[in-house]
Amino acid sequence: MTKPTSTRERIVAESLRLFADRGYAATSVAEIEAAAGLSPGAGGLYRHFRSKEEVLASAIREHIERTRKQVDEVLEQAKRYEDRPLEVRLRMTCQAGLAKMREEQDLIRVLFRDLDQFPHLVAEMREGIVNPLYDGIARWLSEQPELADADEDWPAIAAVLGGAVVNYWLANESMYEPPTRIDEKRFVESWARLGMGLVKRTPASSAS
Repeated sequence: MTKPTSTRERIVAESLRLFADRGYAATSVAEIEAAAGLSPGAGGLYRHFRSKEEVLASAIREHIERTRKQVDEVLEQAKRYEDRPLEVRLRMTCQAGLAKMREEQDLIRVLFRDLDQFPHLVAEMREGIVNPLYDGIARWLSEQPELADADEDWPAIAAVLGGAVVNYWLANESMYEPPTRIDEKRFVESWARLGMGLVKRTPASSAS
């Protein structure tokens, strides 16, 4: 991630970190200002934002914009690896999903801790981050040459495979270890093997 350079970027980055660590309500404007290198309590935040809530909204919208660009970039880059075996590509996709979860860990903590009081921001996250990621997985699966003949409900399959990545990361994050202590390498390999099960399936329309 690019290091924040402008005052506004520092305010957004530090506020999200503090919200994740302490909670939205427990974080004061003065604390955000101090963390961003401003004089605490001097009103520096208000030269860039009207309120603490607007800072949170800006953080979410900046993450949404970055996620949209990342999805497009990852799908474009994936074309470079089409000569590699499908199982290798599946492992790479799973690893990319876990990396994205780690990248967004502060935002995810804020989502589960505080965003119930901001349903409009939850909706923005759902439509701007969560659904585009699942849509990206569905597009990626449907474009793989080995799966071209599979008559599958790709959005539903993406929900299953993507949901597994989310659940694995959330369990690790909230319970301090992965489900049944399955390390990441084993999880990625098993995830890829499940994906390989889609190859040479009987088209759904002709299944008995």
